[in-house]
Amino acid sequence: MKRFFALPLLLFVLVWFAGSASAETFTCLACHSAMQGKVRTEGGALIEVNVDGDRYAKSVHGGFDCIMCHKQFPSNPHETAKAGAVSPGIASLAGKLAPKAKSDPVALAVCSECHADAYKEWQDSVHGRNIIEKKQPDGASCIDCHGSPHYITPRNTKESPVSRTHIVKTCGECHKNEKISEKYHLGTHVVERYQESFHGKKYTLGHPNAPTCVHCHNSHQIRQWEDPQSPMAWDNRTKTCGTCHEGATKKFVSAITHRPYGKDNPIPYYFEKGLIVLLLGVFAFIVGHVILEAFSEIRDKVLRKGKEEHHE
Repeated sequence: MKRFFALPLLLFVLVWFAGSASAETFTCLACHSAMQGKVRTEGGALIEVNVDGDRYAKSVHGGFDCIMCHKQFPSNPHETAKAGAVSPGIASLAGKLAPKAKSDPVALAVCSECHADAYKEWQDSVHGRNIIEKKQPDGASCIDCHGSPHYITPRNTKESPVSRTHIVKTCGECHKNEKISEKYHLGTHVVERYQESFHGKKYTLGHPNAPTCVHCHNSHQIRQWEDPQSPMAWDNRTKTCGTCHEGATKKFVSAITHRPYGKDNPIPYYFEKGLIVLLLGVFAFIVGHVILEAFSEIRDKVLRKGKEEHHE
């Protein structure tokens, strides 16, 4: 009788595994979905041990086995990983990414297996070179922009950090950070100037065609504006701006910048000063006109009263 009930239950569990998650993933989530808090690894990295199973299942990686990315961990984490689980190419790249991903650089390097083109563009960008060549742990990698690999959603969803709704805020996490801005001489005015611009105001109002950071600077292959290959280089800027502003000239594009207003950026600087002077002049004229009008009324009443008294 017990076997009669046990067999359907076993079949149900197997079907559930096949339809929702693999046995390896279920084994990992059995612990990590219940664990809370952070732990410090032998290398000194502090990592979050909890993984929300429901959010993971809804992410773009929800159908993957954990060990597809965490290759240095076997299905039983208490066992030693099999030799050859990590290819030489991934191992080499993981070594270069070690300053950034101290807990599991292999998992960060494995992104290149599925996203080869995007990864190559990132490696050639200022963000990638900052980590790989300069060994800086504060350089931006995949997870800084796309969020935790366990919860990545398509970029056209509102939950995605790289969606149109959140992309400016995501870029601002670094570009508004005072320590990072001072270290790399970026200036904390970058996002602020964008938000003050015509583009930024249209974006804030929800205009669907308002350009964001990635429209001008690209997404993965971001280069310094002095780089000849950058879309923001002077020789390329008219073409970049011309995608929206047909017939854009160098005089036109010189006014579009994140630099603070000053002598090195005279067009918006003096234009802003001119508008301030014009605005103050209009108010001064209105106030002066009201004062003169009031004075005229008072004067007329006093003179009229004086004439009436003299006549009497």
